[in-house]
Amino acid sequence: MSRRKGLSFSRRRKRIQTSSIQAALLWAGECILAFAIGCVLVFYFMTRLTCVGQAMEPSINSGDSVLVNRFSYLMTSPKQGDVIVFKPNGNANSHYYMRRVIAVPGDRVQIREGFVYVNGELFETGIGSEQMDYAGLAEEELTVGADEYFVLGDNRNMSEDSRSADIGNVRKSDIYGKAWFVVFPWDNFGTVEAVHSR
Repeated sequence: MSRRKGLSFSRRRKRIQTSSIQAALLWAGECILAFAIGCVLVFYFMTRLTCVGQAMEPSINSGDSVLVNRFSYLMTSPKQGDVIVFKPNGNANSHYYMRRVIAVPGDRVQIREGFVYVNGELFETGIGSEQMDYAGLAEEELTVGADEYFVLGDNRNMSEDSRSADIGNVRKSDIYGKAWFVVFPWDNFGTVEAVHSR
């Protein structure tokens, strides 16, 4: 007469322990992946900078906290109307500037009677102060070089920008990213609009 085999509790225990270890490893892997994705998002999309000065009013006010998209210009180039973040001439000791792109490589720029013309056409954003007291480097028509951008502040009479010899055209290599969202204060909360000439 054959003996009946009893239940093997040790096998069940081993099976439970193995599945618990697998679940713990899976959970740890998901945490590591989520952390890595979070780091990438923060590094490229959520760098937070404070606007210094009144040059971009009313789009961005002095003291506003702005999120900067660092990924955007790895894939594409700045476009006319974008608000870019840069350090003039790559000066590591300077604070970050936020200015609007008025002209891109190959464009011709001139400021006549206080207004900016790009390729012979008036460039107006419909925001801020359009007319300028100072033409600077753009008093005579200039052509924007390869991988360079001519930028102005929206508050043009309170802005240091491409009209000034200290800044001039901004090289793409000196651009930190694209200003895309004001997170503080709540009164200004929202996206930074890319405005095109109208």
